[in-house]
Amino acid sequence: MLSKIVRAAGTLAIAMACGAANAEDVRVGAVFPMSGPNATYGDLFMAGASLAADHANADKALNGKLVVQPEDSQALPQQGVTVMNKLVNVEKVAYVLSAFTGVSKAISPIAQRTKTVTVNGGAVGPDLAELGPYFWNVIPLANFEVRTLVPYITKDRGLKRWVMIYVDDPVGQAIRKELETHVPGAGGELVEALSVPVNAQQFSGIAARVRDAKPDVVYFASYGAQQLQIVKQLRDNGVTQQLATYSAINIPEANGVPEALGILYTTQKLNWQSNDPVTKRFVDDFKTKYGKAPSIYNANYYNAVRLAGLLAGGLQKKGKPVTGENLLAERIETKTFAFVGGTVSFEQNGTVVSPIQINEVDGKGGKVLK
Repeated sequence: MLSKIVRAAGTLAIAMACGAANAEDVRVGAVFPMSGPNATYGDLFMAGASLAADHANADKALNGKLVVQPEDSQALPQQGVTVMNKLVNVEKVAYVLSAFTGVSKAISPIAQRTKTVTVNGGAVGPDLAELGPYFWNVIPLANFEVRTLVPYITKDRGLKRWVMIYVDDPVGQAIRKELETHVPGAGGELVEALSVPVNAQQFSGIAARVRDAKPDVVYFASYGAQQLQIVKQLRDNGVTQQLATYSAINIPEANGVPEALGILYTTQKLNWQSNDPVTKRFVDDFKTKYGKAPSIYNANYYNAVRLAGLLAGGLQKKGKPVTGENLLAERIETKTFAFVGGTVSFEQNGTVVSPIQINEVDGKGGKVLK
């Protein structure tokens, strides 16, 4: 009797193991800041990524399930390396979502060495276009943002004298280089560029130097809680000039900061009222699930996970395993993808080029100016 029970248990275990092996679930790793001062971005990224997984599973796009597995980078490069190693070497994922320029650059060597597709939908450092065949971007990078905003401010607004405040990390340094080139090229002058440490929260001294420089416009390149402190303390210390920045200001917290009203900033262009089926479904279901309108970051990480589902589904139909090498080959073979915002194609370097729009912080989620 006992031997029959043992045999039955063994048969059940084998059946369960076979069932798990045949499920063909596709897991997408996510190296996101889920804690710390930049956790608000992790929440935004996961909201879009989770909805894309919901849609893929509802559509039965894969033989198994599409699952997003977040790991906390805290927006720190070393922590990002730690969790990337876990996702690649322990969890064996073939597709990872990345964010933040410093983190993305830190984990990219792991992606290239292990042939793990890594997709960025939030960082904008221009050199992210040069990290190798396994690092892709579904967001336009900061060089496109700067090259759109500078002529608008110098020519359309007539503001010639620029001062820059930038966080001393890869994204701040990259944007500084762009301004040093394109402000003079548009007929303006970059009077001063002031760097601040990544963890700085006191900016009264910076505000004094900005006042002394007498600029027409102050461009700041930071993110998260720090950028809002820069804005508040500039205004509290008598800096009344036009403020400008890039897409990192496009977070819900900025809408609740009175001092942020009127800031000019750039994002990729996206028509939320579009009737194309992918965009409409995303917008409608996002509002239903989260009770609010989506942001660009939500859309970018929805697209990044949607891309994983499209590529993995294509491989499964061909009877091919979902590996990084096969995902890359499938992306190159597939010329266009239906994304939120329209049909896109990838450049040879794995970057999507998108139109840019100029916005103004209005306390209601942003007003499009041009």
